[in-house]
Amino acid sequence: MRIGRPAHTADIDLDTIDLVDPELYASGDPHRLWHALRERAPVHRQPLPDGRSFWSVTSYRDVNDVLRDHTRYTSERGTLLSILGSTDPAGGRMMAASDPPVHTALREPMGKALSARALRHWEPRIREVVLRLLAPLADGALDLAEAGMAFPMAFTGSLMGLPEKDWARLARLTTMAIAPEDPAFQEGAGHTTLVSAHHELFEYFAERVRAVSAAPGDDLTGFLLRMKADGRPLRQDELVYNCYSLLLGANVTTPHALAATVVALMEHPDQYRRLQAEPTLVTSAVEEGLRWSSPANHFMRHAVEDTEQNGVRIARGDAVVAWLGSANRDASVFPDPYRFTIDRSPNRHVAFGFGPHYCIGAPLARIALRVMLEEIVRHVAEFRPAGPVRHLKSNFVAGISSLPVTAVLRDGAVEALAARAPLPRPEVLA
Repeated sequence: MRIGRPAHTADIDLDTIDLVDPELYASGDPHRLWHALRERAPVHRQPLPDGRSFWSVTSYRDVNDVLRDHTRYTSERGTLLSILGSTDPAGGRMMAASDPPVHTALREPMGKALSARALRHWEPRIREVVLRLLAPLADGALDLAEAGMAFPMAFTGSLMGLPEKDWARLARLTTMAIAPEDPAFQEGAGHTTLVSAHHELFEYFAERVRAVSAAPGDDLTGFLLRMKADGRPLRQDELVYNCYSLLLGANVTTPHALAATVVALMEHPDQYRRLQAEPTLVTSAVEEGLRWSSPANHFMRHAVEDTEQNGVRIARGDAVVAWLGSANRDASVFPDPYRFTIDRSPNRHVAFGFGPHYCIGAPLARIALRVMLEEIVRHVAEFRPAGPVRHLKSNFVAGISSLPVTAVLRDGAVEALAARAPLPRPEVLA
């Protein structure tokens, strides 16, 4: 999606806003619509032509209220708009689609395995992957978004114990699952693509679990096989759903936060110059990149009982969609929210969600993005656009699917990058 300062919004007819349309995020300006909603209708109902409807919450306060209170808003009926009006088969089985106490029983052991301390020893591996990703810059242009789609698989695949030969297909399948309307990732019509991607991913993990169950390895899949939730081992369906969820979470956040941050640095060269002069700001720049990009665009909940949100009555069973990208531009929390600044503080963004469902993979994503930005600052004096930016056609992920760039490299960078074998080209195009 385009990220910028919205023009005037007084002329927007709130009754015509369509936040479901994936084309809005590929070629439109959702920030302009969110701005109007925050000002005039922070809790807003959108009916769909087929009779379904949902409430949108767009302010920082309302988004946090909805995401943190499982006693009022459940995750078990589905967390994405793609399942609106249906029943989520993973409800109560997948950590992301469950409420406490089931959610807590699954999250506590997984959280220890995915803590920053537990993942610290992966940093050298991630750094080498970053250098391989940047290697093509030594010879010319690089599509940073396309290469970025292979980035998380190159370490998450190893972390989960998945064979390297499968990584390219898995990266494509996860993007098909979150952007089934995007022409670059379609294999059939949009719904067919979504169903096909889910079927192939679930079958893959079912077979993978069967293959390693007799002798679980020292990896994340093996950890899940040995793990106990509330004193019992996970069932086959729970193993499959949670393997799928972990992989999906890794693949849909990191590459798009990376691409959007690079675009922001190209559009704000003063901020990149400052980052080069003060590399200690890398960690802060990562957080601003996450706020700026907000790659997870929304999460959905359903009202457990009749309730009230910011003065608006919401009926039991109604779907409520929290728009993270909108919350991260709320001027009541982020002064001058449409300004990209690498030293923003405080920066209490909700790019990883909020409350009990705060992204369990956030420590790994932060390590990966920090290492990536450190190596970019070390090797790249300046990025230059080498073609049009293409935005992902998806209402769930605010992503970039193509970002061709060239770079002016620092002294010694050509030799350092040319010595690395580039990452295998991801299976992006059908």
